Amino acid sequence: MRSRSHPFRAATVLLALGLTAAVAPPAAAAPPTAAPAGSPAAVLRQYAADTWRSMAAMVDPGTGLAADNVGGDLDPADRAGYTSPTNVGAYLWSTVGARETGLVSAGQARDRIARTLATLGRLEVHEPSGMYYNWYDPATGAKLTTWPVDGSAVHPFLSSVDNGWLATALTVVRQAVPELAGRADALLRRMDFGYYYDPAQRQIRGGFWVEPPPGCSLAGNYRTGPDVFYTCHHYGAFNTEPRIASYLGIAAGQIPPEHYFGTYRTFDPEGCDWAWTEQRAVGQWRTYLGVRVFEGAYRYRGLQLVPSWGGSMFEALMVPLFVPEERWGPRSWAVNHPAYVRAQIEHGLREAGYGYWGFSPANDPDGGYREYGVDQLGMDGPGYTSDQERTSVDPGYGECRPAQPPPSGYGRGVVTPHASFLALRFAPDDALRNLANLRRDFDAYGPGGFYDSVDVTTGRVSKRYLALDQGMAMAALGNALAHDVLRRPFAQGPMQQRVAPLMRMEEFSLPRGGAQR
Repeated sequence: MRSRSHPFRAATVLLALGLTAAVAPPAAAAPPTAAPAGSPAAVLRQYAADTWRSMAAMVDPGTGLAADNVGGDLDPADRAGYTSPTNVGAYLWSTVGARETGLVSAGQARDRIARTLATLGRLEVHEPSGMYYNWYDPATGAKLTTWPVDGSAVHPFLSSVDNGWLATALTVVRQAVPELAGRADALLRRMDFGYYYDPAQRQIRGGFWVEPPPGCSLAGNYRTGPDVFYTCHHYGAFNTEPRIASYLGIAAGQIPPEHYFGTYRTFDPEGCDWAWTEQRAVGQWRTYLGVRVFEGAYRYRGLQLVPSWGGSMFEALMVPLFVPEERWGPRSWAVNHPAYVRAQIEHGLREAGYGYWGFSPANDPDGGYREYGVDQLGMDGPGYTSDQERTSVDPGYGECRPAQPPPSGYGRGVVTPHASFLALRFAPDDALRNLANLRRDFDAYGPGGFYDSVDVTTGRVSKRYLALDQGMAMAALGNALAHDVLRRPFAQGPMQQRVAPLMRMEEFSLPRGGAQR
């Protein structure tokens, strides 16, 4: 499964720390120690072993479907009664990562993946598109129409981004597990991302319902078959996680390549039409494939970058777990990804002064689920904030909206460990140091690795494990320890042939050579 990619190895992390320890397969998983010990490679191996334990604990042994989350003690009785295509995908790619890092044997991985694929083949899908619904019962595989937590009605929805993450995992399995390639390919071939693509806007919809839901929807069909009911919104922001669905659709020939340039790097700064957004962007217009693009960027504390929608880590950096964007886009992503990480570090350590960094949607230590981020790194005016008090910054929008005084301080900051794993490729020493500090200073680590979030002001911890967040950590660890084991199989063939050339065309409005503060 070799490709032209230059794999991210654990050696990248080790060299960044001035070390050259060899990376050996981890020993059988043992209960976590009180603190990471040994070389950086040993620390990564321990993190992988414990994180895999939480992923395995979420899986129903009969169906092979991973629940959305599980309690911090990994008790099977405390698994959530619902799962999504993203959760199932996270378990599949984590199993490949566990095999490649020696946590399970090849046979065990094959059996686990085969069970999941067999169940996926039986799940109810939207037949014309081959897309999966957003919620299923992990114990039975039944499509949910009632929410198991409170009995409220579920209106079955087919999400473009959630199906994108499942298709990502199936693509990895197809290339990385030859014995199951045919089964994975059969599921992939029926998935048509063209169902989401609106050619009039050159953007994809958030998804659709088969039956009209309460609230806003638009009847129509971008392909064939009966009308569906689309979300009223498109995914219009470029640097966000739905771009994985865009890449898959372009690679499969289901979405035209011009779509890559159809979303907003930032909005056009002229006039006051977009004055509700975070700040007036800087940049210039360029044209690619006949599409006029405003190559906009935001400024933040000496940095310049293309923002995400809300300012969170996973919006910007989940996709490069699988797509070598920084190699394929040397004048775009190669500059932006490191700058985005530096901005998150700048906020946590200096602007907010928490002493820790890494802000991304996660379980709320106070209960429930919440988005976290750095407000100034997102296009949305209110943005995602890093503290429980939702402290935001309003730099104004020229003459359209006056700037507001900066906040006098920040409140209870909530740090999400999976954000550090997402940063591992781009700031390895900072990421490992941040994780070590969280583990040293808080009760943030359990039998399944890092818990989901930490209130670094009060010390309160959300002691649950989420399939999505643990799956991101497993992907980063698998890539680091096993020669880009998840990137290599995903970034081959049509993905490299059709998507990479689009990235090579583009130049973001960023300092040349990546020279930022």
